[in-house]
Amino acid sequence: MSQRKKVLMVCLGNSCRSPIAEAVFCDQLKQMNLNNFWKVDSAALLQYHVGKCPEPRAMSTLKKRGITQYTHKARVIKEEDFYKYDWILGMDSGITYELCQMQPKNSQAKIELLGMYDPNGELNIRDPLFDDDSAGFEKAFEQATRSIKTFLKQHAGDICV
Repeated sequence: MSQRKKVLMVCLGNSCRSPIAEAVFCDQLKQMNLNNFWKVDSAALLQYHVGKCPEPRAMSTLKKRGITQYTHKARVIKEEDFYKYDWILGMDSGITYELCQMQPKNSQAKIELLGMYDPNGELNIRDPLFDDDSAGFEKAFEQATRSIKTFLKQHAGDICV
């Protein structure tokens, strides 16, 4: 079997957007029968939610969309992640900028904005944390789904069988 390609989703607190993106990525891998070729995780820039489960509205949105087998505890990105992962995908341009500033010079991780893969051209994944309802979580889910489907289609050739 080939070596798995590894992707790390990153947002500010690892409680909303990056866990949604991680869960969607896992679901797409299952649907496309690519589990043996990819590995995905998520992390935060800041320590606000370390050790906690994703925001309940994020979990509710995932469940509503048919993703029921997802668990995660928030963690902060570490220097070793820049060596461990092939792609580190930021949820918005500010996060992506910070990731580029943090990246060690000799690491091989490709840092990109997840939304650059969105066929609708929405570059920044919606941050719904401080919303009063779940509409922003639905929006983030839709953006992540479109972007991840395109990412996987574009990079399917990066795996060797």
